[in-house]
Amino acid sequence: MTGLAPVDSVDVQIIVDNVTDSLSSVPSFVETELGGLARRRGTAWVLGGACLCCAAHGLSCLLTLRHGDSVHTVLFDSGPEDRTFEQNVSRLGIDLGPVEAMVLSHGHWDHAGAMLRALQLVRDRNGGREVPCYMHPDMFRSRALKMPDGSFRLMEDVPSEAALTAQGGRVISTRDAQAIADDTVYVSGEIPRRSGFEVGLPGQHRRTLDDRGWELDELLIDERFVAFHVRDKGLVVLTACSHAGVVNVLAHARDCFPGMKLHAVLGGLHLSGINERIIPQTVAALGDFGLDVIAAGHCTGWRAMSALANAFGDGKIVPLAVGKRMRF
Repeated sequence: MTGLAPVDSVDVQIIVDNVTDSLSSVPSFVETELGGLARRRGTAWVLGGACLCCAAHGLSCLLTLRHGDSVHTVLFDSGPEDRTFEQNVSRLGIDLGPVEAMVLSHGHWDHAGAMLRALQLVRDRNGGREVPCYMHPDMFRSRALKMPDGSFRLMEDVPSEAALTAQGGRVISTRDAQAIADDTVYVSGEIPRRSGFEVGLPGQHRRTLDDRGWELDELLIDERFVAFHVRDKGLVVLTACSHAGVVNVLAHARDCFPGMKLHAVLGGLHLSGINERIIPQTVAALGDFGLDVIAAGHCTGWRAMSALANAFGDGKIVPLAVGKRMRF
């Protein structure tokens, strides 16, 4: 698919991320949480705890795309739970009424836990209209991690299709790629696994279709990325967790849009925990994509962030934090 409509600019507002950081310096296209607060409230306000967002293990991004006189707004993931999402939306002064679609990147609780509340908040502001929710059919399977003693640590399920529908969502469940928001946002299909060293989430299992047992599910084939084309810059790829491997994600994005420059990648690179072992290969391979911006956060981990900073420097590395707003 090569028919993605270019846009003039895109704001990516980080509603949920693992860390908070309003003191570090940022490049000109990034606004910090406190910078946004000052912009909205002017000079007559008092800084205190009641102003601040809450960091949590998860990710949620609000995309606002501008193309001429047209504006499109898409919510990508919701973070892990209702309170964090709702508090941060309120403290960031976000109006969810314009949200015309919600996309879930993959079937994990830290990205889907607040979906129902987010859907309710959107419909509270849009006059009660239904909201398209883009899913993959395998996201609804129950999941667990197999422990060394053979037991299973259950993961919270993502909201079911029935629950989303009851809350006013219109579920579009497909394995195929599609363009949404008037062809300005690309939702990928299943991501081919080609790098050889990116092996997913070791130890993850899912319930069998007959619900009688567990089967290995380390590759998380339901994971997708979203992307948009910023005029005169190139393709920006949002990879929420990179269970597919960020190298596989970017290689597939390049295949989907041949000849288009890859400008930026944003999201969790899942290079923490057991995946710390593939940091060297990942950092080396990222150099082949000619990226201008690597905006990493969520599950990337401090060791990977250090390696990325050492390899690419401050000119390309932009750590994510809750409340940051990036304009591409």
